[in-house]
Amino acid sequence: MLRFIRRRVAQSVIVLLGVTLVVFTLIHLVPGDPVRVGLGIRFNEATYLALRHRAGLDKPLVVQYFSYLGHAVTGDLGVSFQTGQPVTQILFQRLPATLSLAVTGLIIGVLIAFPLGVLAAVRHDTWIDSGARVISQLGVSVPDFFIGILLILGLTGTAGSLPPSGYVSLTSDPVEWGRHVLLPALAVGLVSASILTRFIRTAVLEELGRDYVRTADAKGIPAATVLRRHVMRNAFVPVLTVVGVQLATLLGGVIVVEVLFAWPGLGLLTYQAVEERDYPVLQGTVLLIAAIFLVVNLLVDLLYAVIDPRISLR
Repeated sequence: MLRFIRRRVAQSVIVLLGVTLVVFTLIHLVPGDPVRVGLGIRFNEATYLALRHRAGLDKPLVVQYFSYLGHAVTGDLGVSFQTGQPVTQILFQRLPATLSLAVTGLIIGVLIAFPLGVLAAVRHDTWIDSGARVISQLGVSVPDFFIGILLILGLTGTAGSLPPSGYVSLTSDPVEWGRHVLLPALAVGLVSASILTRFIRTAVLEELGRDYVRTADAKGIPAATVLRRHVMRNAFVPVLTVVGVQLATLLGGVIVVEVLFAWPGLGLLTYQAVEERDYPVLQGTVLLIAAIFLVVNLLVDLLYAVIDPRISLR
């Protein structure tokens, strides 16, 4: 297993290098001058040139890239053009908000999807199965921001008591955090539930058609026992991949949902960085999101061997 982990870490480093190169190149191809945007009406030539020199934007792009890469290896992702804060500090300030939203949304999605997906597979070709597929298709088709708008209209203001936007940290006030996180978590959780329901239904249905299920049925073993002890465990292996991808996606920041609910996470930070042409923050955010995807994928692969001992990691 250690050999597998070392190989995956080496591959991840190569991927992150590629991400830095692609992001750096694309950012500098986008029209707009971040220093000019930051100065606004205070623009004058001397200040403009001084700020470009301080940010290193007057150097050739190749020099800028390798300078950025050299500092990034040490954990220095530069400073924000807008606030002057270190990018690493900004990212760690925003990460808890995204982490709490992602985990809560995924829990909601899993709690809805697992019983619905399993029930649809067990009651295959019945009205329950048809209803689950229709609901799942609607959830996949409707954008999460539209679900968020409906939740705001239905559960806030005069019709409800939940706040439509804002953020309170979990450590400062758990009750208020729960009230603020519920709507955005529902918006992303319902979409995740729709995706997971389809995969769970397919995985369980495939396992129910295996020979070992028919053999167990012929021996008179109760169907509930076979489902609980064998079918669910085997079906969970492919489903785990989808759960991992959903978690990585949510941790990467659901931009539209975070903007809609004014949720100060990585998604809102990315949107603001693009709008303000804040290159260091944007590069740092994308790099962190890529790292999150790689870490989650590695953890999912390791969990395969835990769930199914027959899987060997080499």
